[in-house]
Amino acid sequence: MPAVTIEDITKLPRIPAPATGGDAERAVRTVTLAPHGFEGEGFPVRRAFAGADPAHLDPFVHMDQMGEVEYAPGEPKGTPWHPHRGFETVTYMIDGTFQHQDSTGGGGLITNGDTQWMTAGAGILHIERPPEALIASGGLFHGIQLWVNLPAADKWVPPRYQDIGAGNVALLASDDGGALVRVIAGEVGGHRGPGVTHTPISLAHATLSPGARLRLPWPREFNALVYVLAGTGTAGTEERPLESGQLAVFGEGDALTLTASRSQESRSPALDVLVLGGRPIREPVAWYGPFVMNTHAEIAQALSDFKAGRMGVIPADHIGN
Repeated sequence: MPAVTIEDITKLPRIPAPATGGDAERAVRTVTLAPHGFEGEGFPVRRAFAGADPAHLDPFVHMDQMGEVEYAPGEPKGTPWHPHRGFETVTYMIDGTFQHQDSTGGGGLITNGDTQWMTAGAGILHIERPPEALIASGGLFHGIQLWVNLPAADKWVPPRYQDIGAGNVALLASDDGGALVRVIAGEVGGHRGPGVTHTPISLAHATLSPGARLRLPWPREFNALVYVLAGTGTAGTEERPLESGQLAVFGEGDALTLTASRSQESRSPALDVLVLGGRPIREPVAWYGPFVMNTHAEIAQALSDFKAGRMGVIPADHIGN
């Protein structure tokens, strides 16, 4: 799991450990297992939020773990051109390469540790697929796609594309040096990531060495979610067991704790997790396919606007079919 790594973690800024007894530790509300499914043209995913209470996910709507899969030549798949409105899509590549293009002119290649942050806003068309070279050769593919809701006041903002290179993420170490934390967006322990968001959130990818413990200060007004990409460990001071494909939803508080098991499988030598949270929007959600709005009337309008070509035009030099 390459993403972004560093040879000497001791040279990184340290995340200050929450004061013992001074901050309210978040307890684990639920742990759920993500079921397997397929997306787009048939690439395998795990539905990370399936089974979790939507009220505890707000402002997030949906998250897929794409792969981890080793494709044979000719097997890599993506998605065809499709619309979005009313939210932001975040595609974080851990292994492999994905090619993005949208109707505003945004896009490019994202690979190990890169993130594509697309604000659909009032409406956009886009496509995501492996480049032709990867389709021909096959190879490892592993990533995350996260949908972040927009409040009603921002659902009609102009579309925006952010290309966040792996070299731009904020790299931090836990207070004891046992965990590497990559901050993609928002703030963790006083250090801010490069992603610019409409909805206040924090998104980080942490790798915990066997036996390491990570205590993170976390804004009280944010919810707190941890999704296990690989490895085993525990969540909370109550040490709820966690393994690959599971989502832990934390309760209220100012800090959260993760611990990696001392013994890990050889193919997953560390505990790799996504840590994410945001300020709940607390507005009605009407979700239909690629549209996330506040009312069913707005969904009907989105469908009508898409059919009428009012969400953009596929560029003449488009990729895919």
